[in-house]
Amino acid sequence: MTAAWAITKREIRTYFNSPVAYIVATVYMILVGFFFFTGLFMEKQAEMRGYFGLTPIFFCFIVPAITMRLLAEEKGSGTLELLITMPVRDWEVVVGKFLAAFGLIVAIVAATGVYALTVASVGDLDKGPAFAGYVSLTLMGGAYAAIGVMASAFTRNQIVAFILAFGISFGLFIFGSIVQVMPEALQPLVAFLAIGEHLQSMARGVIDTRDVLYYLSIIAVCLVVATVTLESRKWR
Repeated sequence: MTAAWAITKREIRTYFNSPVAYIVATVYMILVGFFFFTGLFMEKQAEMRGYFGLTPIFFCFIVPAITMRLLAEEKGSGTLELLITMPVRDWEVVVGKFLAAFGLIVAIVAATGVYALTVASVGDLDKGPAFAGYVSLTLMGGAYAAIGVMASAFTRNQIVAFILAFGISFGLFIFGSIVQVMPEALQPLVAFLAIGEHLQSMARGVIDTRDVLYYLSIIAVCLVVATVTLESRKWR
């Protein structure tokens, strides 16, 4: 893991030495904050569920923007081959890139803690659901980041990586809206695959093992696929 951690630190420095991290964080907080507080003042209820409901769709846009360059840029510029010639395994490259993106997402989510403090200052915020919601939000951010790393491993083009990651993420998000129109036999499966449903479930204040395993399974599968994709160059 030493090599993976070294890659993580390098990528985090790259994020914060460029405008990317600041632009993404600022745009996210302004847009989500606007829609959240607009709804909050209209409903006049001191709760964070409105924020947690907005996040899945916004993550479909901002996380691919964070992850699209991670492997695609390395492959496009030829630096990936140079990186692989160093004493580092393919899975360490993937894990290192993932941890860097995940770290940035966690930092952005943590910054929105000011929303919770604001709500608590104007009303009686139920801290249990708020805490569970933030735990779920962190796990969901990891799932989206893993999807983005996998998409970035598929191509040399950053725009293509963004589109792929957005498409997969949006597909998982939209499942929650089409459950009722699906055949009854498929509804349980579609509901389980809906990424936002697990977030809303935990935002009610209950951290269910099934919801945690759902997010961890997406992370594991996507990182394995990304690793296998990198290793496939050796089979040619």
